[in-house]
Amino acid sequence: MALKVELKPHERIIIGSCVITNTEQRTRLLIDGENVPILREKDILTPETADTPAKLVYLAVQLMYLSPDPMAHHPTYFSLVRDILSTMPSAWPFIEGINNHILNGDPYYALKEAKKLIGHEEKLIQAARANAETDRKSA
Repeated sequence: MALKVELKPHERIIIGSCVITNTEQRTRLLIDGENVPILREKDILTPETADTPAKLVYLAVQLMYLSPDPMAHHPTYFSLVRDILSTMPSAWPFIEGINNHILNGDPYYALKEAKKLIGHEEKLIQAARANAETDRKSA
């Protein structure tokens, strides 16, 4: 069964190892193939936009997903996981989910779990900012 993707004007998508950029009009693609990595622009992180520990984990998982040799990115991924767990132990359930998907050969679902990790990190950052603001007002 083909995957239907509708692209906005100038939206990019990665299919396999190719980056496809749409023209000025909306475009609908039907993509048929097995085990071909596909990432829409909104789900793509670059090294420049991976500016938090959770985003760096996502980027490492993204590289595994897109790579013909995912294991080449394992050392970087596991190093990042060690770092994030030492500073954010509450990330463990997300990391465990990511690891399970990686071990089961489901990098796309690992990527989805990594996106949840980013959401968790954002909540913690917002809570820390709110606490800092409260402390500042109390002082």
